[in-house]
Amino acid sequence: MFDLVIKNGTVIDGTGSAGFKADVAIRGDRVVSVGEISDGAVREIDASGKVVTPGFIDLHTHSDNSFLVDPYADSKLTQGVTLELMGNCGMSYCAPLNENTVEGFKDRTAKYDPAFKPTWTDMDGYLSALERSGSTINVAAQIGHGTVRQSVMGMESRIPTPEEIDRMKGIFADSLDAGALGMSTGLWYAPGSYSLADEVIAVTQPAADRGKLYSSHIRSEADDLSGLFPAHAEAIEIGRRTGARIQISHVKAVGPKFWGRGYELIEGMERARAEGIDVAGDQYPYEWSSTGFSGAMFARWALVGGRKATLDRLADADTRARVRTDVTYYINRNHSAAGCVVASFPPDQALEGRSLQDIADEWGCEPEKAALRLYEKSEGNYVLHSMELRDVDQIIRWPLMAIASDGSSLRDEGPLSSGKPHPRSYATNSTVIEQFVVQRKLFSLEEAVYKMTALPASRLNLSRRGRIAPGQAADVLIFDPANVKQNNDFVNPHVYSTGMDYVFVNGKPALENGKPNGTLPGRTLRSLDD
Repeated sequence: MFDLVIKNGTVIDGTGSAGFKADVAIRGDRVVSVGEISDGAVREIDASGKVVTPGFIDLHTHSDNSFLVDPYADSKLTQGVTLELMGNCGMSYCAPLNENTVEGFKDRTAKYDPAFKPTWTDMDGYLSALERSGSTINVAAQIGHGTVRQSVMGMESRIPTPEEIDRMKGIFADSLDAGALGMSTGLWYAPGSYSLADEVIAVTQPAADRGKLYSSHIRSEADDLSGLFPAHAEAIEIGRRTGARIQISHVKAVGPKFWGRGYELIEGMERARAEGIDVAGDQYPYEWSSTGFSGAMFARWALVGGRKATLDRLADADTRARVRTDVTYYINRNHSAAGCVVASFPPDQALEGRSLQDIADEWGCEPEKAALRLYEKSEGNYVLHSMELRDVDQIIRWPLMAIASDGSSLRDEGPLSSGKPHPRSYATNSTVIEQFVVQRKLFSLEEAVYKMTALPASRLNLSRRGRIAPGQAADVLIFDPANVKQNNDFVNPHVYSTGMDYVFVNGKPALENGKPNGTLPGRTLRSLDD
């Protein structure tokens, strides 16, 4: 007897193939049969008029501490996400932890739970902590270059010694062997921005040797520093030199110089693939991005040495004037100060959801001055109108462009409901189905499901997730695409998406009749075969 049979649904199996009428049988944590099923089951669900798909896989998230703070973080679950990959942009701020990195962990966790104290120092300990905490969905981690570099070298802007390279490679190898499913770089953010390509190539080799993913927030997504196209070329070169599979994170064209040129990024990746380099990308379906105050408004030179050093620079009048000039540039590449909206600002939550222009008008100063004053009080976050829809559309249509949120698993109550974060944490997958498939018909539902299931699974080399087929993990969704809705916005982001009727995680129900059921069936994945 089966544990569950889903009857009469249209199966969209994740491969991109056309949907077909079939029943789906589950026993334990696996799909065991797909077709016409007459055998009995402990539970039967009639999916007539609905689609049955694999659970969605979010390749790019920052939920590293979400489930440690609240294991019922369900903003992704309600969209149909059953697995997310954390530790992106070079920031695996939960591991490794030592005297150089623990303050970063505390800073990111304090806004949720000031009393939380980590009991681990390495990736193995962190993954064990996640396992003890439990989670609504499956989670997997990457090891971040920025965090590893900081653990070895602090925030020093210099070339590492051979001994330091060896130490970093050792941390990467140990972390990957402990269960990290990939490594990431954040070459836009300090201290990753201090590295040269040779360093990145050297520390990527352990991931390449283990067949694990290299994902990168590239060195520039606009016309600063090396520039957008050279930054893409650098990511591809790392694949050429190491043999690693390259995932370019949140592919985008930022700023007036590059608006309308998103198709050129796709052309570059296609040329690399024709050469034999395994490169692909992921994207969130919005014209708005989000990042910290410093990452959004400060040139890299101003951030050398960490926050205290930056504050010391701002105390010098001449240096402050130079920083202000840079801030002007960054404001202008985000559709003006009206396109820079405060997402989180713990010292004064009344400013959250307000634009930099609005705040400057109230304070009677220029937006540049307001930006500096905000940073001096706290390292908050902005959401930024940095892109244009024509580029989002061009990029998302590429067959090898996965859908990924760049958000976190949050909750509409409790500590994870603070601030006004980007709506993507609650609505990325819903937005794709509702707006890109149903309303705008930019691509088919089968294509959308592929971009959210089998494609990201293949990027991670996961053989047992991302498809509806016998032997696959029973991460399964039942829903009517016409009912899927994004219900939040930038003013009210902590509002769940609706439309998922059932979400099964490892064969167990996590969401039933449209509502989370308060269980924790998720697992912490440590193996590509899990």
